[in-house]
Amino acid sequence: MNLLQRHIFKSVLFSCAAAVGMFAFILTVGNVVRDLLGYLVAGQLAPGLFFQLLLLIPPFVLSYALPFGVLTGVLLVLGRMSAEHEITAIRAAGLSLRWVARPILVLAALGVFADVVINFQFMPWARVVYHVELNNAVRQDPLSFIVPRTFIRDFPGKVLYVGEKNGPGVKDFWLWELDAQGRVKNSIRAASGTFDFDERTGDLILNLNHIQVEARDAKNPEDFTLPRPSLSSERTSVRLPLGGLFGQSVFHPKLQWYALPKLRAEWQRLAQPVAPAEQAQRELDRMKLRIVVQDKLTTAFAVFSFALIAVPLGIKASRKETSANLGLALALAMGYYFLTVAIGWLDRRPELRPDLLLWLPNLLFVGVGLWMFWRVDKR
Repeated sequence: MNLLQRHIFKSVLFSCAAAVGMFAFILTVGNVVRDLLGYLVAGQLAPGLFFQLLLLIPPFVLSYALPFGVLTGVLLVLGRMSAEHEITAIRAAGLSLRWVARPILVLAALGVFADVVINFQFMPWARVVYHVELNNAVRQDPLSFIVPRTFIRDFPGKVLYVGEKNGPGVKDFWLWELDAQGRVKNSIRAASGTFDFDERTGDLILNLNHIQVEARDAKNPEDFTLPRPSLSSERTSVRLPLGGLFGQSVFHPKLQWYALPKLRAEWQRLAQPVAPAEQAQRELDRMKLRIVVQDKLTTAFAVFSFALIAVPLGIKASRKETSANLGLALALAMGYYFLTVAIGWLDRRPELRPDLLLWLPNLLFVGVGLWMFWRVDKR
């Protein structure tokens, strides 16, 4: 009998590993396309730095790919075994569904431990190094992010265009300032200028020559019948914060990117007494920290919850088709993460205890899984 359980364990292990790899690849590609590919194509990132940053994405996406992969892997293996009547043969030999599920739940428990380590150690490390390297790239060669004959839209509320660039010098420079609706409210054109970098603030400084400034009506900037005052100047300077390119010019990690020692230090800091006027904000800060910790734990425990519901669901579905099982896995996982995100919106309502409510999706999956276990085991 142990031989059969080892067979189930190995089959689910390899299937889950393949599914985790597939989801990690998809999520990595999505992050690359969203964050890095445009800058690589535009010449704003060196190929060496691009591949270095690429290697720092998998530790981050594995936190989410692991529950997805375990759910998919279990559905694929048990769906195939059920469709080929292997499960029927096992149960005809007098073995229960709990016996079949034992090696799968052991594997899921190992997955929970692995995801906890990833969430509290490797993912924070990878995210911090990722953004530190980006900030270092900006500081080492900040002018590389200005590409000639390209509309640069990375700075919030501004669009830039440079006709020619020669080192720090530029010609035919345009700057459009946008309102909240994305309409041009002011435009600046300069015949030439130079770029400088402020190491203290992390800002690009544009020293422009022979400037023409045109202002539009603040209420209706697209009404060209209204007078548009303009002025000329020989020289002026404009500051552009490089935080608009990759988050922050001076990097401050998000709370979600704190490793376990830093989370402990932050909790101790928030435990210090404060003035009564600051007590409400301190409670909100504590709740945000609790939500981060519980989110890391619940995401890891989702590996077990997904495996538990996938066992009876895979047997009941009895499908060989990979696409059908993938679709079912995606639907379940999307429902889980939608509930998690919705609960996260309550972070400013500490009286509702959103940190504890984050366990609700897991409890729901465990409850449904146990109920389906009972139903399938009775058949």
